[in-house]
Parts: sequence; C-alpha cells; structure tokens
Amino acid sequence: MSSTALAAGTFPGGLVAFPSVYRPQADTRLLAAALAREEVGCLTEVLEIGTGTGALALHAARRGAAVTAVDVSWPAVAAARVNALLHRVPLRVLHGDFAARTRGRRFDLVVTNPPYVPAPGVRPPPRGAERAWDAGPDGRLVIDRVCAAAAGLLRPGGVLLMVHSGLCGARATVERLAGEGLSAEVTARALVPWGPVLRSRRAWLERRGLAAPDERREELVVIRARTP
Repeated sequence: MSSTALAAGTFPGGLVAFPSVYRPQADTRLLAAALAREEVGCLTEVLEIGTGTGALALHAARRGAAVTAVDVSWPAVAAARVNALLHRVPLRVLHGDFAARTRGRRFDLVVTNPPYVPAPGVRPPPRGAERAWDAGPDGRLVIDRVCAAAAGLLRPGGVLLMVHSGLCGARATVERLAGEGLSAEVTARALVPWGPVLRSRRAWLERRGLAAPDERREELVVIRARTP
C-alpha cells in the first residue's frame, strides 16, 4: 500500500478514504446487507449513485457484476478508484451528476446511499464532506431525484435499493416510487444513535417537527423498488 493511501486512513475491510469522503457507517452496512440478498452475477449490470469510498460498488463487483459508480465529489471518485486498484476489482468510477453520466443507459440493479440529512435552507450549498449528507430542508433533495429517475435507469424487472433516514419519510419515498410505476416497500429498518450532525441541529429539527425533544436514536430504512 502506498504512503498516500496510508495517510488517507484505512478502514475495516481495507478501504481507504480521504478526509472529505463519507466513511462507511451504519447506513452503509444496512444497505450492504440488502445488496447481499439480491441475485448478482457476471451478467448483472449495477449502478451505484454516490459511491463514496466505493464500498458497495466493490461488494457487487466482487460477485462478478459489471459496476458503474458515480459521485459528484472528486475526492470520492479518487478514493473509489484507489480502493478498486488495491482490491484488484474492476470498477468504472465516473465523476459528475448521476443523471448526466448515465444518460441513455439502463441497469439491472441501482444502489444508492444518497445525502439525506435535513439542513436549514439558509445554509450555503454544501461543500467538502457536507456534500455527502446535506440534502435540503426536508432531506429529500437527492432522494426525490433518484425516485424520479429510477424507472428510466432500470431495465424491466430491475431493482433499486436505497437507504435513508426515517426523518425523510419512508412512506413518501415508497409513494413517489409507486407514482413512477415501480412496486416499492421498506425491506429493512435499524435504529442507531444520533450522530454529531443531527445533534448539532437538534433545536432546528425540533422546530421543524422532524424530531421529538427526547429523541436520541435515528431510524434508517432500506427501500426496495422493482420495475414491472
């Protein structure tokens, strides 16, 4: 391993991340467990939206899938490419907006852990590490874009797996996907302690009615949607 990779920080499973790249956490693990339940093989074409370190993309690629990973963050793209090289796993990693970089393509499986943390609307556009979690006043800025694009990204019988916080409204996600013609449901839930970002916004979240005063744990949900 190079000195650059060591300086970036090595994580369980041998993954490398740079300072502004989202590190695999409870939501990553919950989504990885959902991904493990899907049929993935050498004929499966997979898209990961917001790849970060590439952890989930690598998980699918190790099972033989042809994986395209997209991220708007250059440090994330660099980290995913480094991890693919370190693990000797073929991975196509693209920089940019997922809709623009995948125009005209369809996939058998789309996986995403999008930004989903509600953020005050008066804040400046997220930069650095904040781009991995800040997603507008209701946390749905990217979630709703994925919902709107899902049908066009998936082949017939294709599957979308998306993880996000219960603060964003699991029912709203299921209903939006259903409105796009997909069958959708919550397939996994987990309760995790509030992290530092949510704790720093407690007063604002309470004023918005997104959190109760005594709330200390966040519900994570995995939404699974399928095209006809």
